Amino acid sequence: MAMASAVILFFYLLIGLSDSIHFHPELENVNHQETIYSTKVLSVLDVAITHLRVRDEKTYSAPFATHAYSKETIELADGSTKREYPRLDYGGAYLLDPEHERMIDIALKSLAGLFYGLIIWCFVSVVIIFTVKCRKNSSFKDIFHSMLKQNDVPWKVIHLTLGAVLVVLTVSLTLSNYYHILGTDKIGQDVFYQALKSVRTGLVIGTLTTLVMLPFAILMGLMAGYFRGWVDDVIQYLYTTLSSIPGVLLIAAAILMLQVYMANHADDFVSLEQRADMRLLFLCIILGITSWTGLCRMLRGETMKLREVDYVQAAQAFGVGDFTIILRHLLPNVMHIVMISIVLDFSGLVLAEAVLSYINIGVDPSMHSWGNMINSARLEMAREPIVWWSLAAAFVFMFVLVLSANLFSDAVRDAFDPRIRGA
Repeated sequence: MAMASAVILFFYLLIGLSDSIHFHPELENVNHQETIYSTKVLSVLDVAITHLRVRDEKTYSAPFATHAYSKETIELADGSTKREYPRLDYGGAYLLDPEHERMIDIALKSLAGLFYGLIIWCFVSVVIIFTVKCRKNSSFKDIFHSMLKQNDVPWKVIHLTLGAVLVVLTVSLTLSNYYHILGTDKIGQDVFYQALKSVRTGLVIGTLTTLVMLPFAILMGLMAGYFRGWVDDVIQYLYTTLSSIPGVLLIAAAILMLQVYMANHADDFVSLEQRADMRLLFLCIILGITSWTGLCRMLRGETMKLREVDYVQAAQAFGVGDFTIILRHLLPNVMHIVMISIVLDFSGLVLAEAVLSYINIGVDPSMHSWGNMINSARLEMAREPIVWWSLAAAFVFMFVLVLSANLFSDAVRDAFDPRIRGA
């Protein structure tokens, strides 16, 4: 389960990294004198899924639909008007008889995507086997048979999960060339595109907040547990006071201060992307400052126990410096707690972004995130007929990421916890 989750997390990470490489696209220059770049910012992911980014409809459309979700007044050839569901500009627009051809066309396109996915899967599997063969200096046949057997590395699970994810991706991308597989939102933007773009926001919230939190938690936890006395009292007072402040109110106050600053210094934030990234960075910093207290408490208690062991007492007797003892003897022995906390807190931070965006104090409304998708779905669920696909898409993508992170964190906890290893 851990390796299967690791494969899924790898694909999430791949999507997030491709969406983090930004550039200004080059504009067509008629004079051919100098290169002119657009003010619009695109990412590698935007280029890879251009067909999802540019094929916008007028308004809502259901998944795999060929007609709009609401009736419109359409003018006929004889000048009369009629209320009916208009055809979409891109979703199944090439079908002459959508009512009878749509299901057959979807099945054929799915088989084509399945075929592409199996080919890519076989190619990647051969590359993995060849890489292992070069490292172990064995024959291709022996490596293949050893991977089919149960050994230390569950290669069978890795290959099966890799194949399943590749097939799902290729089928989805193949169908998305012809249909809106997850429908469109109020302004006609593809929901599948929004869900893919939201992966980067979730990963940035989880990883960057962790990087902000770790220095505070590790440094203060080790110092409080080792030095004790007035140092311990000051650090305890600090994290107790910080824990008593409602985190939502603190985040809301910080976001409002940032909005006032950006409004007063509008010249420093030229594009919407800069404003959105600045708000995302500030949100990660605030979440990191407010979420280090739990890990600090655990490290303080573990350090108070470790400072009494024989090798620490011997180091003190030989005159070794305090910070040398902390770095050489204490920090390596509490790293299992740090690793467990990192992977366990990651999923919680991803969910926190969704909750904060739902109450409008999360990321910028112009940034793609699962929280913003859920927030916009509030009104969609109240209309008639119900628009359910935006909420469902955000839920599925976030559920798979959080579930994979939790399963992977269980394996990390078992691997790093000395009590389980000793058992």
